Formats: sequence, structure tokens, C-alpha cells
Amino acid sequence: MRDRKLPDHVSCWLAEPLPSDCRVALQRLSTDRLTKLAERDGRVQLGTLGRGNHFVELQRDAEDRLWVMIHSGSRGIGQAISQWHLDRARQVSRQRLACLSASSDAGQDYLHDMAWARRYASANRRAMLLFVEEVLFEVVGCRLDWASFVETDHDHLIREQHFGREHWVHRKGAQPASLNKPGLIPGSMGTRSYLVRGRGCAESLSSSSHGAGRALPRSVARQQIGQRQLLREMHGVWFDDQRCDQLRDEAPSAYKDVQAVLRAQRDLTAIVRELRPMLAYKR
Repeated sequence: MRDRKLPDHVSCWLAEPLPSDCRVALQRLSTDRLTKLAERDGRVQLGTLGRGNHFVELQRDAEDRLWVMIHSGSRGIGQAISQWHLDRARQVSRQRLACLSASSDAGQDYLHDMAWARRYASANRRAMLLFVEEVLFEVVGCRLDWASFVETDHDHLIREQHFGREHWVHRKGAQPASLNKPGLIPGSMGTRSYLVRGRGCAESLSSSSHGAGRALPRSVARQQIGQRQLLREMHGVWFDDQRCDQLRDEAPSAYKDVQAVLRAQRDLTAIVRELRPMLAYKR
């Protein structure tokens, strides 16, 4: 891994210690506090998987090709950025439902830091893909086909044009689905996922779901789903069964039927490829 060429925005984070040219390339955040947090925690968290519904999966398509799907984001630093600016907005507005003007200094600081978090999340996923590729090469002697790489995210604020005007579009739990744009819609750790393309539906602001979505809150899932049920639902998919108790709230039955979700949004996306899980890893 270390002797391989990494994408520029990944290599500067994986190097230890961080070389001076990478420190210059790393854009500072809006406050010294956040910048120091990024330098301290962001560096060691890059290439790591979040908890909850985050995952690494090996999947197989109808032609028996192997796919790697990763769901993870900006880790703790992204949450810290969000909380910092939320607290700042509440101080300004003195209301629980707070806002910032995009043209204000505070708004520009938020947009700057959010863009950094998106770049960090992308670098994090790519770093994990490189680690997965290293394991696959050692075990079965194969490399990833990077020409097939698809990336999308589902928590961002983007300036876009809709209905003849420019708007700030905030997608939380939704992904872009502009005309022919590739997207990924996972089901659950034991069910199918889908590679899709957007249909550019104007009424949805060219957006779609980013996954099946939960059918049961985590607390309810842990009450209703036992370890035996989880093992039954995961039949045929490898996972760390020593973590059955911790993963009960991630059982397939805790999620909606992804095929029903796709049918409900057939005006938003078209299915390109169906992917069946072979191995699912969650923390």
C-alpha cells in the first residue's frame, strides 16, 4: 500500500508525519479550534469506518462481477463542524430554529467548512477503498477497476438552478439525481443494493433517496430482533457473527424493502445494476 501512488488528497493525510507541502495544500478551516481538531483527529480518522449504518460490503452483480461498496462520511470532524456553526447560528438568531445568511461572514465560514468536510469524506472513502484493494490483491490477486468508480453523498448544501432560478439545495438523507447522474441506493446488510441513474425529476429538485431507510427505530429494533433472527436474515452473507448482539438494530428487517422504495421513486431514478451482498462489515 505504502509504495503505491495515492490520490493527492489522500496521500497528504496518510503520510506520517505530515509533510510541509501537504500542510500548505490543506486548506484551513474557519477557526483555529476546528483547524487544530482536523489536524489532530482528522488525520488519524481518515481511512476509518463510522458506526451505525456505515459499512463496507463486497457485492456480486448478475454477471458475477465483484463490487465494493462503502458508506462512511467525514467522521467526528464533520460532526464537530456542524455543531460549531449550529451553535454560532443560534447565538445570532437567539432561536432554536436558526439560520445564517449565505452572504454573511458566518455563512461564508459555514460554506467553506462544509465544503472541506465533503472533500474529507471523499478522501476517507477512497482511502478505505485502497485498503480493501490491498487485501483483495493479497487474498485473490485482483485489483479494483477504478474506471467503474461511482461516488455520491447525501448530506450537503449546493447552489443549483431549478425552475429558472438559483437556489441553495440542502440534501439531508437524499442524493443528487440529475439526468443520467450515477447514484447508489443500498438496502441493508443482508439485502440487495442498486446502482442507479438519475432521471432529473424537476419536482424533486433532481434528488432521490440515498437508501432503503429504516423501518424501525434502533431502540425498537433492539427490543424486537434477537440474535437468532439476525442470523436467519443474514443467511448466505458473511459477517462477524461474534458481534450479533451489537448488530441487531442493523438487521435487514429493521430497514424498509429497498425494492418497494425504488418502485415508489421510479420517476426519480432508473436501475442500472442490481448488487447482492456477499460480505458485510460493520463496526
